[in-house]
Amino acid sequence: MQINPGAAEFPHRQIAAQLKAQVRRGDWAPGERLPSIPAIAEMFGVAKQTVQRAVDQLRVEGILITKPGSGTYVRGTRRRLNRLSRGRYGGFRGYHTDLAARYRQQLVSVGRSPAPAEVADAFGVPDGTDLLCRRHLVRTDDSPVEVGASWFLPSDTAGTSLERAEAFGRPLYQEAEEATGRRYVSATDTISARQPSREEAETLQIRPDTPVLHLLHVAYDGHRKPIEVAQATWPGPMTTLTEEYKIPGSTPDPEPDPGLVLG
Repeated sequence: MQINPGAAEFPHRQIAAQLKAQVRRGDWAPGERLPSIPAIAEMFGVAKQTVQRAVDQLRVEGILITKPGSGTYVRGTRRRLNRLSRGRYGGFRGYHTDLAARYRQQLVSVGRSPAPAEVADAFGVPDGTDLLCRRHLVRTDDSPVEVGASWFLPSDTAGTSLERAEAFGRPLYQEAEEATGRRYVSATDTISARQPSREEAETLQIRPDTPVLHLLHVAYDGHRKPIEVAQATWPGPMTTLTEEYKIPGSTPDPEPDPGLVLG
């Protein structure tokens, strides 16, 4: 392990690149603890502060995670999350078995809550209107990967199963269709990048300066009226959203009109 003092790249970035390469090669497996900061500094012949900056960079990128009083660990490989919302309606409008096998969703809370601006806008109600909110957390074996919430109008859910603090043995939208008597017909997904809230950073176990990807999913009935507005937030640097689709074939140019004279 060495750095090039004459290189244009900063020493801590050179160290970060080499540590990242070692993780990619499998020198350190997911969940494995790295050598201590002083030990790595001795390997590279640099100050401990330089190594700390390199580790901080890799924490922001989602490659490493620091556990206070324990050390720095490999967080795992980049996760491919095929969780664009159309997936929730796939498989004959049911669960995707691969998602159910890899991710565990935990219901966190159910109750009335003031609607944030983006949710209020989607429903066409004033900011802060009390709506029914079902909050959840999605985990893999090693860490939380998603915080989310599904919002409904109280007029649609009063006295239904959606108000109960219990998980269902089927996708939420199927329960909502039965409870509300309205069928999901179309939906829009809006994905943006932003900084996490303090609560999101703590729950997802990321640094406060680590960007997150945020999804706003609005599901409509046949009259284009929202049934559900769902939010999902993922750690940005360790998340990829992948969608596969067919590309339509090209349409041949129409034959020229024989009666048209160009001059």
